[in-house]
Amino acid sequence: MSWRKETRRAERGYHHGNLKEALLQAALDLIAQKGAAGFTFADAARMAGVSPAAPYRHFRDRDELLSSIAQRGFEQFEAVLTEAWDDGRPDTVTAFERVGKAYLAFARDEPAFYSAMFESGLPVDLNPTLLAASERAFGILRAAAERLAALAPPGMPRPPAMMMALHIWSMSHGIASLFARGDAARRKLPMSPEELLEAEVLIYLRGLGFPTDRRPEASEPADKPAGERAGPWGKPK
Repeated sequence: MSWRKETRRAERGYHHGNLKEALLQAALDLIAQKGAAGFTFADAARMAGVSPAAPYRHFRDRDELLSSIAQRGFEQFEAVLTEAWDDGRPDTVTAFERVGKAYLAFARDEPAFYSAMFESGLPVDLNPTLLAASERAFGILRAAAERLAALAPPGMPRPPAMMMALHIWSMSHGIASLFARGDAARRKLPMSPEELLEAEVLIYLRGLGFPTDRRPEASEPADKPAGERAGPWGKPK
């Protein structure tokens, strides 16, 4: 969509008394074009079709505008991860696989929100509302990690759930930032980002001594060759 069309759309929103939403949309479009650090408060006003002073009616400065976008991003992120986790159904590993795919999909489908959330340099701990939104989203990963930690074999020390959550978050975030966004890939992969994340998590769990083999599905004969059964991340390709 062209700059002129975006401006007309923003102006229509403003004339209907929706200046705040017009500014948020303008900022999202600018982030998509230039990154979270690539635009000014005046740029957002210009793209929204209003005077440079108009944004101050709703936002103290550019950081507050970015914070509002990041907060909305985390709220959407939380909803996406919650749906993917589905309280660990039908089993922990399957549900966690969905969470990983959802994480990468969000980074790919919502690059402007993702950039505002993780690349804007905002001091999240100084904004209670933004901090709470980010913690709720991270809480989904923490819940999944707690279920994974509970799978530790008898006689083996159970790793701290927070440590596991941070490790797995780091893996997911690294792959999302490097390979899953389309605009930031550093090199081509011989596999999909989803397959890369699955392999990383599998290796991680095995390194902790976790059992990573699933029981054969009910529809699969028990005597089916091991190489043809569904593995911890689905049927082998």
